[in-house]
Amino acid sequence: MVPLERILRKPGSDAVPGFALPELKPSPADPTESPQPRMFRVIDVMSRELLADGVDARSAVSVLNDVRSIVDVTVYVREPKSERWRMLTLGETRALWDHRGRIEEAECSHPHSAAQ
Repeated sequence: MVPLERILRKPGSDAVPGFALPELKPSPADPTESPQPRMFRVIDVMSRELLADGVDARSAVSVLNDVRSIVDVTVYVREPKSERWRMLTLGETRALWDHRGRIEEAECSHPHSAAQ
């Protein structure tokens, strides 16, 4: 028979001697700070022409309406913490690409858009 103390784990005991996970620190979230909208930059791959700079997602998708193929552009997003532009992955770019044409359809079908 094995003593019960050897079977039961003690609180705080390590499974591997000398290894412990770091304490989780709560994130310093400022309740008054509201998240800022993402800013995008769209660049034509062939000509390196800046098609859009510092635009919101709706405007970035609108620019993509005029692009022939998803591989014809490089899309960047402004990272708020580092204040740097990060190139979107193909999957992230596709998420924007898949919304092409939907914004205009939504605005046309909105009941208040005809009254304005």
